[in-house]
Amino acid sequence: MAVSRLITLEQFIVEKEKEKSGAQGEFSMLLRDLSLAIKLIQREVARAGINDILGTTGQRNVQGEEVQKLDVFAHQILINFFSFRGQIAAIGSEESPELIPINLEKGKYILMIDPLDGSSNIDVNIPVGTIFSIYKRLKNSGPLEAQEYLQKGEKQIAAGYVLFGASTVLVYTTGQGVNGFTLDPQIGEFLLTHPNIKIPAKAQYYSINDADLYNFPQPLQDYLADIHQRSLQNQSPLSTRYAGSLVADLHRNLLKGGIFIYPPTQKKPEGKLRLVYEANPVAFIIEQAGGVATNGMQNILTLEPQNLHQRTPLYFGPIEEMNYLKNFEVQPKPLQI
Repeated sequence: MAVSRLITLEQFIVEKEKEKSGAQGEFSMLLRDLSLAIKLIQREVARAGINDILGTTGQRNVQGEEVQKLDVFAHQILINFFSFRGQIAAIGSEESPELIPINLEKGKYILMIDPLDGSSNIDVNIPVGTIFSIYKRLKNSGPLEAQEYLQKGEKQIAAGYVLFGASTVLVYTTGQGVNGFTLDPQIGEFLLTHPNIKIPAKAQYYSINDADLYNFPQPLQDYLADIHQRSLQNQSPLSTRYAGSLVADLHRNLLKGGIFIYPPTQKKPEGKLRLVYEANPVAFIIEQAGGVATNGMQNILTLEPQNLHQRTPLYFGPIEEMNYLKNFEVQPKPLQI
């Protein structure tokens, strides 16, 4: 898509700030700071093989997953960067077992981050990304209470993702639509390239790892069989597209029109994706773009997190295809093992 009027991310943020009465600039500064931190991560991702930060650290994170060197780098960049900014009260990171306090006395916002989603794919040069969401504190200062950092997704005031691929793309929403910006490496600025993104009403693709097909809930198996049958009959056929990197699959399905499915299985009846760090920001973006995001039974944004690393099934896509999926009564019920 062509660059729109050469509007930079900073100009766009300032223009949007003017539309809000009483805005004092702190939130806008937070978004600008976040974009700068993203540029630092992008620089290292682009040079990962040269700088010898590919592969694992030999440690496991709170989810029991192998920690990639780039995970640690991206996590530390974001923590260090915002440690010197006054807007953030605390940061929740997928790479940290506990909430990280930053400025509990003056910070008005809580930042939730998946520092480098899909980082295990970077060894083979598959696109990876950063996912973030922002909540406002429920009080002005003092120790954070659980109800402040375990707010429902519908309370997010901003959410977005960055895709590090052939180009670096930043997509975000503040609840007033979804806009995408592409980094111009020659001038070092994010430029508005995808204004007012709307997910296409008609799904073209479906994204799912069907290696565990027979461990999926039976209704979902029936839905996938129906997709194959529609293809055979050339009736609204869907093509498979699955990168195994949430940000990459999200970006393609958001722009091209597709349904994403990460269901419960017999081994993981609770699902695998993290509600706070992945599902909530993704759901906010998808809904603002005109789509739907659920756990198979309930709107993702209405779920009340019980802990920072809670997992959930995740289904999102255009309304029409999501309603069609709903006809199969896909629900994240525990399965019999």
